[in-house]
Amino acid sequence: MSRMITFTAAALSALLAFGPAMAADEINVVPGLTAAGAPLGLHGSDPVALLDKGKNREGSAAHTAVHDGVAYYFASEKNLKAFQANPDHYSVQNGGFCTFGVSVGKKFDGDPNYAAVVDGKLYVFLNEEIYKMFEQDKAGTIAKAAANWTKIEHKAAKDL
Repeated sequence: MSRMITFTAAALSALLAFGPAMAADEINVVPGLTAAGAPLGLHGSDPVALLDKGKNREGSAAHTAVHDGVAYYFASEKNLKAFQANPDHYSVQNGGFCTFGVSVGKKFDGDPNYAAVVDGKLYVFLNEEIYKMFEQDKAGTIAKAAANWTKIEHKAAKDL
């Protein structure tokens, strides 16, 4: 029995040590790992439903895809297949961090309850108040976030 525990611990350590390398805080994920062995992105919301239908639908672990080392849940098999066919199209902008926060050089949590689709791209925001500020200058906020993202993408949120 102790050999099995030792073997399992060694296998998990190796998996974690040699799994996909990702710099600090490049994608906003929840703590812990999913059954797919990757951290969960977009708080478990379905990115296809958000982008294609403008609705925040909770995904299910039964419909999971891993992209760039992050697991995403989907509300249906159809949405899962759409994502798998073109994951970059459905990827949330700014690594899933609050777009307004990124526009001012910070990495705040992006809540899919406060999401916007602009020019076919998905953006998320910290809260309702921040989302309302974004609505006052969508183009300006997105442009500032795009310029800042290249500077902060590989930096830990706590270092900003």
